[in-house]
Amino acid sequence: MFLGEYTHAIDTKKRLSIPTRLRKELGDRAVLTRGPDHCLFLYPQSAWERIANKLSALSLGQADTRNFVRFTLSGASEVEFDGLGRITIPENLKQYSRLGNKAVVVGVNDRIEIWSPEGWEEIRKKTENNADQLAERLGELGVF
Repeated sequence: MFLGEYTHAIDTKKRLSIPTRLRKELGDRAVLTRGPDHCLFLYPQSAWERIANKLSALSLGQADTRNFVRFTLSGASEVEFDGLGRITIPENLKQYSRLGNKAVVVGVNDRIEIWSPEGWEEIRKKTENNADQLAERLGELGVF
C-alpha cells in the first residue's frame, strides 16, 4: 500500500526521485501515465496490468469510454529506476502534468500520484474544505 506525501526536485534531465519507502513496492519497473486533474499515476507492473485489462474489456461503443481508454493508454510509459531511485518523466507527461522543477509524490493506496506543487495544493485544499461532506457521502455508501 502506498501512503504519504513527499516533495522532490526534478532535475534538468527530467529525472524525479521516488522515495525509498514507495519504491520498494514498485519493483524495478513501473508504468507512468496521465491521471485526472493534471496529475500523473505511477503503477507497479502488476497493478497496471489489472488496469489495462479492465480498460480493454470496456465497450468501445461510447465515445467517452473510447476517449478515456485513449487518454490513459496512449499516455502510458514504462519507466525504470536508475541507481539513485529516479525515473525519467517523458516530455509529454511533464507538460500534461504542468511539472516544473519540483513535484509532490503522493502515495494513494494502489498507485502513486505525481503532482505539480500548485496542482497538489489546489486539490488538497479543495478536498480538505469538503472533507465533512465527502465523509457523509461515503458513510451513506457504507464505506466510512
